[in-house]
Amino acid sequence: MRWHGVRMTMTGDAGSRRSMHVDQLTVPLETVRALVAEQFPEWAQLPITAVVSEGTVSAIFRIGVRFAARFPIRPGDVEAVQRGLRSEAAAARELAGNTRFPVPEPVALGQPGHGYPLPWSMHTWLPGVTATEEDPGASDGFAADLAEFIGDVRGIDPRGRTSSGRRRGGELRGHDEWVETCLLRSEGLLDVPRLRRLWRRFRELPRPSLDVMSHGDLIPGNVLVTSARLAGVLDVGNLAPADPALDLVSAWHLLEAGPRRLLRDTLGCDDLEWERGKGWAFEQAMGLVWYYVDSNPSMSRLGRRTLDRLLTDEPAD
Repeated sequence: MRWHGVRMTMTGDAGSRRSMHVDQLTVPLETVRALVAEQFPEWAQLPITAVVSEGTVSAIFRIGVRFAARFPIRPGDVEAVQRGLRSEAAAARELAGNTRFPVPEPVALGQPGHGYPLPWSMHTWLPGVTATEEDPGASDGFAADLAEFIGDVRGIDPRGRTSSGRRRGGELRGHDEWVETCLLRSEGLLDVPRLRRLWRRFRELPRPSLDVMSHGDLIPGNVLVTSARLAGVLDVGNLAPADPALDLVSAWHLLEAGPRRLLRDTLGCDDLEWERGKGWAFEQAMGLVWYYVDSNPSMSRLGRRTLDRLLTDEPAD
């Protein structure tokens, strides 16, 4: 089955990375070469290189200069993973038709084999570096681009789709159990009493009934930058209806105070929407700090920075 980016950073030996999950699959370079040669022989002669990234769900391999392959690293049901990859491809096509910013274009869907147990996917390789490598947080131009992209996504017709309510972007209070786990695991790492008080406020914020389409994961590793402007957006498989405030997590994950105000003004966010955006950024950042403190320090530092920004924006206790 054929389709037509993914963009990660820094080529290197993916096998040298510390496992991020206890059940994580390993994907040797030799296995990738064998799968490409067998399933897509026209690309068998292209050089294949492991890519080191901040990603937490896939091992990435660059194939030639035009393509990248993503291999899920969490065990799963073959049919469920394949449905997820097909859904991701459909989301990429939908998003590409509604924004001027480049997004991953699907190229091919691979099948299990040579000891790797799951389906995998190939995408075009996008230019630019991630916002982890080139921090655009002080750029008003980047903030304006980001607001435009969020507006583009919000403008997509949901075609009768609604939020499932089970994942991020539903009800903040529905994440109480997860946040409590994070708070308990963060003892000794963070100011847990202050963060607990902050969550009590966020979880009580009323949820508007209207869903809009959302990217769902606008963190630095999913945003490409060139010359402090938005060059592309990755990991579009979470495109779905959600709380309109969900993509505002990007204000806290990506922007300093001045550009953050510009993004808010451009999108016309009222106080409630802005505060709910803080709540979703809090919920995500709390999980990053403790879970990845040893296995993915870059992600852990991202969580700390986001929480610091949220706390700085709060009135003094």
